[in-house]
Amino acid sequence: MEQIIRIGMDTSKSVFQLHGVNAAEQPVLRKKMRRKEMVDYFTKCPSTVIAIEACGASHHWARLLTSLGHEVKLIAPQLVKPYVKRGKNDAADAEALCEAMSRPTMRFVPTKSADQQAILMLVGMRERAVAAQTALANMIRGYAAEFGLTAAKGISHISLLLERIMADGFVPDLARDLFASLAAEFAQANERLKAVDARLMAWYRNNECCRRLAQIPGVGPIGAVLLVMKAPAPKQFASGRQFAAWMGLTPRDHSTAGKVRLGVITRAGDEVLRKTLVLGATALLRHVRVGRGKNGSPWLMELLKRKAPKLVAVALANKVARIAWKMMVTGEAYRGNATRSAPACAA
Repeated sequence: MEQIIRIGMDTSKSVFQLHGVNAAEQPVLRKKMRRKEMVDYFTKCPSTVIAIEACGASHHWARLLTSLGHEVKLIAPQLVKPYVKRGKNDAADAEALCEAMSRPTMRFVPTKSADQQAILMLVGMRERAVAAQTALANMIRGYAAEFGLTAAKGISHISLLLERIMADGFVPDLARDLFASLAAEFAQANERLKAVDARLMAWYRNNECCRRLAQIPGVGPIGAVLLVMKAPAPKQFASGRQFAAWMGLTPRDHSTAGKVRLGVITRAGDEVLRKTLVLGATALLRHVRVGRGKNGSPWLMELLKRKAPKLVAVALANKVARIAWKMMVTGEAYRGNATRSAPACAA
């Protein structure tokens, strides 16, 4: 068989489609395999370069194939789609992966280790615990409002609301029993979230880069962990603007014929990371606007005079992303006075 220089592999739970080309760019491998067959094939196959779409279990396959002596390149799905010639099937996807990998300007996703996957699993469990806690709190508020009982905003007021419900004589016995069940479930959700947070904070304290990033106003421990674990290798980006653009914090460009038209932010990249930075910036702005914070730089105060608070929060998140990129690349600590004079970024 001719020497295969590149293989595009479309993965699934049990069926794998391979597309390989030789040095003359001629297809010499078009084959569908089961999981066990695929592993046996690459165990015997001479070392080559394999492209896999960065999706579920792709990092596992990248680590496995690398251990067999192959070079694996992960490509984001949105960068593979333009190379699909026609239709949508496994063979076309594998061929598109093989073609996309050959492009000299193609960007690849770094392979995550098993330890990195474990901490990302912990981050995902925290997201689920927070969502469950919020959903339960909203349910309790909704049912309590049917009996004329309300509480202030915030998770911390739910326990007081439940105490008022139990002490209210106008709440029927059946409803009181059901609220007691919801109270027990809410307490369990709180304990589950505390346990996940404790493990996450333990990992944060043992990571030097996370501790440095948490010094940036508006980031905090959770934002620092997400920046370290969810962002690709920072040195892959040529500038902080590229890093912020990967995160989806830069305007969408619709320019043509020399006319610049900028729209809303692209919302590309990881949604959880982007949301966390924007929420952190929003919390920081709230303290600045009421005069209780010390992070109100002249750039920020001028921007607040010209733009809506939500736009300023996105602009601040963009600036935080740039600062974080610089700190991750250089290993420097956060310098508040120096960063306050940094150039403003576009809203």
